[in-house]
Amino acid sequence: MDIKKQLGGKIKRLRQKRGLTQEQLAEKMEIAPRTLSGIESGKNFVTAETLEKVFDVLKVTSTELFAFDHIKPQEDLIEEIVKDVQMLQDRDKIETIYKIVKATINE
Repeated sequence: MDIKKQLGGKIKRLRQKRGLTQEQLAEKMEIAPRTLSGIESGKNFVTAETLEKVFDVLKVTSTELFAFDHIKPQEDLIEEIVKDVQMLQDRDKIETIYKIVKATINE
């Protein structure tokens, strides 16, 4: 995955986490919604000026925005989760994890 797609995906997730539409974020950043769409899809790279607006509007630091080391393929994430859960011996913790997963799926 290239840096434009990683960065665009991160901006999209941050926008969604804050409950904003593309149009709302674009308006707050004073850019065209089409521009934001291109950034989020990884088709366009952000300018330095737009990047400053991302930091300001989304209240995120450069370290948070550019931290991609946690991104792994879905299969790897699932494998790690399964291994971690299998190592648990505490039934209460396993039940808590089960409830969290079910609640997340049913959102």
